[in-house]
Amino acid sequence: MSSPGAGFEYPAKEVSWLKRDVLLFANSIGCTADELHFLYELHPNFSVFPTYPIILPFKKTTQEVIDFYASQSATSIPGVPKFDSRRVVDGQRLMTFYKPLPPTSEGRKFELREKVIGVYDKGKSGSVLETQSDIADKETGEVYSRCIGSAFFMGQGNWGGPKGPASQNFPPPEGKKPDAVVSHQTTAESALLYRLNGDYNPLHATPEPGQKMGFGGAIMHGLSSWNFAAHGLLKAVGGSDPNNMREFQARFASPVKPGDKLVTEIWRTGEMKDGFEEIRFVTKVEGGKVCLSNGRALIKPVAGKSKL
Repeated sequence: MSSPGAGFEYPAKEVSWLKRDVLLFANSIGCTADELHFLYELHPNFSVFPTYPIILPFKKTTQEVIDFYASQSATSIPGVPKFDSRRVVDGQRLMTFYKPLPPTSEGRKFELREKVIGVYDKGKSGSVLETQSDIADKETGEVYSRCIGSAFFMGQGNWGGPKGPASQNFPPPEGKKPDAVVSHQTTAESALLYRLNGDYNPLHATPEPGQKMGFGGAIMHGLSSWNFAAHGLLKAVGGSDPNNMREFQARFASPVKPGDKLVTEIWRTGEMKDGFEEIRFVTKVEGGKVCLSNGRALIKPVAGKSKL
């Protein structure tokens, strides 16, 4: 049985970015001074960090703050209940990188092309909305990146929809120590910085939404933790070369509080696909729970540091 809403296409929306946006993103996800190709616009190899397109469905074309709740509830999906965007968290994201974005969209037209893969009723716990989001050149149709993502609408189930398929799992190799471990120390201000990329969900800025959702206060963006891990993997395995990441995915397993230290354990599998090695990873809050599970990436490994 196909899911209600499956195949529904949202209206295409223009997206744009400046070099300043690219610099802000790199700073907000933990890029460091030895990665000036992400942090200095006059660097001869100035590049967009591969996962930057993840922010464009939130930012679109604006350089100003937006009403997050209004922006999330604009389009109804036929055959599906209208969900409350004040009670939504990320489920899982898989990104595939086909072509690097230029450092600025200026002089060109890019658009977000988004469609529904499925909407699944998980009963009392809530509902899952799975979507495909492409960033494409409006003139040529060429797709630069694709994101398969799921959003979990808490407590908004029991509407008679399908439960949905079981997701594929990518656990770390059994009995093998990590090949690398990287960490990222968040601060009380980390979410306040990350939100300036265009993801202005109040859940990550002020305590009231998180208190109502049972988190006890503000939490980090799931996608900020996701991007911290992406940066750690690319630096540790791929020498910080943006061309060395083809895919990246993780499931959001538990919330992260501002000030938590994130520790990512990384395993190389030796499995190669078109020159890219399959990497497995798990990210934990130091001394606490796993916050990113089902971690998998395709990265071209390099020995030593990148020469960018």
